[in-house]
Amino acid sequence: MSDPVEVPIEDEGIRLGQFLKLASLIDSGSEAKTVIANGLVRVNDEVELRRGRQLVVGDVVTLAGRRAIVSA
Repeated sequence: MSDPVEVPIEDEGIRLGQFLKLASLIDSGSEAKTVIANGLVRVNDEVELRRGRQLVVGDVVTLAGRRAIVSA
């Protein structure tokens, strides 16, 4: 698996669905709903099924072998 790409955010936190799009792991918000509901997204190596999950700096998101880390 590749090293995570750092994806800076402007606020203290960001919702998982928004982060997937910001990190270019998906193309649209509707795609976020699908991949999360199907259990394809992991946050800090645990399957996450909540699109509204609040991510903070340091969280690592994985989808289809691609990883992105929330950074400031």
